[in-house]
Amino acid sequence: GFVSSSYNYNFNKPASQTNCGVAPLQFCVRIFDQDANSFKLDNTELVFLKEAEDTGDIGFRFDLTFGFSLPEGAQRARSSATQPAPAGLATDDDDFDLQQAYVTWKAPVGKGLQLDLGKFVTHVGAEVFSGYDGWNMNFSRTYVFGWGIPFNHTGLRATYQVSDLITVMGMVANNWEEDGVSDNNTDKTFGGQIAISPSDTIGVLINWVGGNQGSGQTAPISTNNNWRNIFDIVVDIALTNQWSLQLNADYGAEENANTATGGTAKWGGFAGIIRYDVNKWFSMNVRGAHFIDEDGFRLGAANNRLWEVTVTPEFRVMENMVIRFEYRHDGSNLNIFEDQNGLGKDSQDTVAMNALIHF
Repeated sequence: GFVSSSYNYNFNKPASQTNCGVAPLQFCVRIFDQDANSFKLDNTELVFLKEAEDTGDIGFRFDLTFGFSLPEGAQRARSSATQPAPAGLATDDDDFDLQQAYVTWKAPVGKGLQLDLGKFVTHVGAEVFSGYDGWNMNFSRTYVFGWGIPFNHTGLRATYQVSDLITVMGMVANNWEEDGVSDNNTDKTFGGQIAISPSDTIGVLINWVGGNQGSGQTAPISTNNNWRNIFDIVVDIALTNQWSLQLNADYGAEENANTATGGTAKWGGFAGIIRYDVNKWFSMNVRGAHFIDEDGFRLGAANNRLWEVTVTPEFRVMENMVIRFEYRHDGSNLNIFEDQNGLGKDSQDTVAMNALIHF
């Protein structure tokens, strides 16, 4: 299991008491840490798991989450900037989420072909939801995670370890947005991953998801053929016993989704995180990220360029307890961050304290 709680403060003192921003944004720019000057039970998670370790084995996984940040935020529609976002994640939102629920069969193919059927977290991106399997090096999430990639998929995926060097995965699923469960047309979404481990200190993930994101079988053909692709690469490098580096880059595009030209809407970004383990109980994590929403398709503000720098000292006070403090600076070429008068400015600074327990 896993429990995470936090406090977040915004030095802009935004009038809405959120970190969401103002028009022309149509969605909250921050994903899970949306409420300013607020204590939150972000997420609790219970995992029921039986692994299919040997060929012929059957297993399952069931992740139930509850909280006032992550579970509800993970269910928000992020398909495109077509509707205004609520002004934060409130305690009266739907705070339960079935984050993952799938059955597994280790089919007798070669060394064993793992088949998972159900709902599962996406393979795309460097950052994770945080929970039983682990957590990110920083408390807050990058724009690359929040607005560049899908969160969940519901479908069938097949994973096969070709060798000690290469593992491959293929997937067919429903619509890659909304909450990863429903489908909005008669087509399916496809995905794949190539995991390469050239050495004990380097890991590379090459990811892709693509599919028709059109608005349904009753819509005109021109609006039911919006093929969306997301390409993603993640590189993890253990520089030394104490220094590690993680790099992530994404590029996404959807046909017929540019509201200004009727052409292809594009977005993309990159992030880098460096970690230094000072000793057994303290580490320092520093992150930089940049996200470009060229056509305003993801957040509603055209030609929007977002960047952030985040510093997160981490204290492992007990074997199963971690306390983190965080400073984050957000910037944009547009005045999309909110000040104390409800007006826009081009930056905001936030601090957070986070305590998490894993068991």
